[in-house]
Amino acid sequence: MFELLQQKITEVVSISDEDFEFCKTLFQPKKLRKKRFILGEGDVCKYTIFLEKGLLRSFKVDEKGAEHVLQFSLEGWWCADLYSFFTGVPSNYNIEALEDCELLLITKPSWDILLERVPALERYFRILIQNNLIVTQRRLMGSFSETAEEKYNNLIQAFPDILQRVPQHMIASYIGISRETLSRIRGQMAIRKE
Repeated sequence: MFELLQQKITEVVSISDEDFEFCKTLFQPKKLRKKRFILGEGDVCKYTIFLEKGLLRSFKVDEKGAEHVLQFSLEGWWCADLYSFFTGVPSNYNIEALEDCELLLITKPSWDILLERVPALERYFRILIQNNLIVTQRRLMGSFSETAEEKYNNLIQAFPDILQRVPQHMIASYIGISRETLSRIRGQMAIRKE
């Protein structure tokens, strides 16, 4: 179950077999069925999650009951409410399985031990967090300056199989447009391809 984790780590940093074996002892494997939650709004995020298999979404429900998707997490990705995880403050959003998932969970105390004992993983997570900050900034700027069609095109270019795995209303929520606008964009794109 740890093959993908090892692959993703070694794509970024070198890690000895001994250090990786130690790393494995700090994670808890978990299976999560489709439509189940690993984190609920108002709960403290107790784990950082590595997704071995499946698909997660992080989202918030506003006071009107509308869902706002923050992130989709695919195989090989990390997922958590890091603010809640690091501070112990209750989370502002939910994390739900959109497919049956196989997860590797690590608690905050185990995370601290891991980074102290395996310096290569401190570097690995620093690089991931830097990259995530860049992607988040670009997405935020895109939300201000890109058209709805550009947002949609950027999503499908970055994640070509997402359309087969995620319902359209969630994709619309993720890129910040209405379902109707998404349907119109898809229709216009289909006509242009003919």
